[in-house]
Amino acid sequence: MQPTSPSPSPSPSPSSGALSRRTMLAGAAALAGASATAAATVAPAQAATAPAAGSVSAEAAHGGSGRRHRAVVFRDVRVLGAAKATDLVVVDGRVSDGPAPRGAKVVDGGGRIALPSLVDAHIHPDKTTWEGSWVSRRPASGIADYVAQDVELFRSQRRPVVERAYGLMSHAVSRGTRAMRAHADVAPAYGLAGVEGVAAARERLRHALDVQIVAFPQHGVIRTPGTAALLEKAARQGLIDMIGGIDPIGFDEALDDQLDVVFGIADRHGVGVDIHLHDRGEKGMKAMRGIVDRTRALSLAGKVTVSHVFCLPGLTDRELGAIAADLGEQDIALTTVAPSDSLVLPIARLREHGVRVGLGSDGVRDSWSPFGNADMMHRAHILGWVTDVRLDEELKDCYGVATHGGADVMGLAHADFSAGAPADFVLVKGECLPQVVVDMPRRDMVVHGGVVVARDGEFLDE
Repeated sequence: MQPTSPSPSPSPSPSSGALSRRTMLAGAAALAGASATAAATVAPAQAATAPAAGSVSAEAAHGGSGRRHRAVVFRDVRVLGAAKATDLVVVDGRVSDGPAPRGAKVVDGGGRIALPSLVDAHIHPDKTTWEGSWVSRRPASGIADYVAQDVELFRSQRRPVVERAYGLMSHAVSRGTRAMRAHADVAPAYGLAGVEGVAAARERLRHALDVQIVAFPQHGVIRTPGTAALLEKAARQGLIDMIGGIDPIGFDEALDDQLDVVFGIADRHGVGVDIHLHDRGEKGMKAMRGIVDRTRALSLAGKVTVSHVFCLPGLTDRELGAIAADLGEQDIALTTVAPSDSLVLPIARLREHGVRVGLGSDGVRDSWSPFGNADMMHRAHILGWVTDVRLDEELKDCYGVATHGGADVMGLAHADFSAGAPADFVLVKGECLPQVVVDMPRRDMVVHGGVVVARDGEFLDE
């Protein structure tokens, strides 16, 4: 995830001492049945279900930002890298296939490529030290050590969560992100400071970014008393869109108790579920079966996501097909951050069963790691790197996972330039989409709902 290098370096061999996030998360699972094309086949928006109650949809954000939309013509743009430039007409924040209305504002695209804006389906903006002083990190030997260091870092920060989260989230917009699912820690050590800070940052960015907030119990739901009550409070107060969970067996050591709490809150308050699952092998698969069973029993199809899911890449093709069929039947979405070739999800195989899969940037310059940059074009590049793609269509597919894949996970309409689609796009100089994924050019212009929200790599505040 090194932001200063266009391509990540090969993972170093784990040392016998401290673990990094990369070496802790990397494991024995080899990528099951993943061909180069498996990096990122994008399914149609058949699974773009309605967002969880309280979530900020593209429609709501574009129509309720306080800005009065008007007709805009983006002149001389090459949609999706087409050889011939055209005029892109936007009316009331939506792409129009009609002629430009009289008096429409004109924005010169200068022959740039117009590409769909990106979606970060998994990020932790509350933890970041973005735009702050350098933090020297210490060795850690597991999640418990990282959690303790999270608390130390939180207490040492002079800037509140809202300031740090806003800085990172607005930077993400300047890099072309249209929407993100933000996980914010909830634990007795923080109370609801994380979700409240991210919610305040979301409000400041309503004109530029669609955000769903997950109350994430990083310290465990059961192993840390008081956490369940805080999760309930966050849902009851309408601060969040989803309830999170974390490794019900490997970390919380209470599979049924954790899932009963998490799914119970979701069911009572009409919110979604997004569970971190790093456990591999039978621990991970047992948790997956518990998630599927509860989704079915509570009729929560379309409202559940599992993040990371490191237990899937090591499965045989037959085993993968069986669990993928269950996930597709219950419309359970998955996210990956493409941490390594052995832990990235087998996206194409999952798509065969209608499973929605999105891409995320995870933590950004937090206590876990000094790396990360909240640039989803860079993350699409990393997806291509770790899956060793070469062909143009494969590179396009990587970009698709970072755009339409994440939109499917969040229940948003595709920003695909079709008539009526959200006018969320980026303008870049380049030859074609595959070359853009490889070279990651500056985002010269970022448009959200037909409004220019960033220019020349700089966010434009209201």
